Amino acid sequence: MSTPDIRVEKGHAEPEEVAAITAVLMARAAARTEPAAPARRGRAKAGWRRLEREGGFRAPHSWH
Repeated sequence: MSTPDIRVEKGHAEPEEVAAITAVLMARAAARTEPAAPARRGRAKAGWRRLEREGGFRAPHSWH
């Protein structure tokens, strides 16, 4: 194994700390008895708009 499975982005983790994190993640993965629920089907399009993509000024009395 040339590349590690877990990488520390900031700071320095001792081998004991990496082992503890790995043990917790493995225990959580093993504790899951039922399969994950399928993703909820929602809208394909966001319900909001980005303001920088809006076209021009809208009068304060207009709703859309």
